[in-house]
Amino acid sequence: MLTWREEIKATDVLAVREIVESSGFFSREEVDVAVELVEERINKGPRSGYHFVFAEENERVVGYTCYGPIACTTGSYDLYWIAVHNDCRCRGLGRFLLEKTEPIIARLGGRRIYIETSSRAQYEPTRGFYLKCGYRQETILEDFYAPGDGKVIYVKALPAGE
Repeated sequence: MLTWREEIKATDVLAVREIVESSGFFSREEVDVAVELVEERINKGPRSGYHFVFAEENERVVGYTCYGPIACTTGSYDLYWIAVHNDCRCRGLGRFLLEKTEPIIARLGGRRIYIETSSRAQYEPTRGFYLKCGYRQETILEDFYAPGDGKVIYVKALPAGE
């Protein structure tokens, strides 16, 4: 049975590290960035601009999203991270996390959500997931991360009054 929470806990630092590492997709630097966002929220609270939704199963964090408003915009939000522990993949948890996160962003005044990912072949399932969840590919920034590794940006407009 899944439970959901938005409140941050000190134990989330280790949980997020474990989740992101379990995918095998991310470099050590990328894992460190995911953890730094949790630490930033713990240290600064809501002023950090980072918000989270955690999915727990039997009191174990099995997935999460991290999102926040994009500075100098009106109603635009970044979804910085969505990750599910490798042991729990292919059960619809990613979709459930988005379904929990999107209305929260709308209540915070969000009108559009932006997500970015790599253009490498390894991320083809990720890109397909975003499309299935109603996100539209907005653009590709060629060679953004490295030669041959572009940034693919997706966007979804939220219904008014969600």
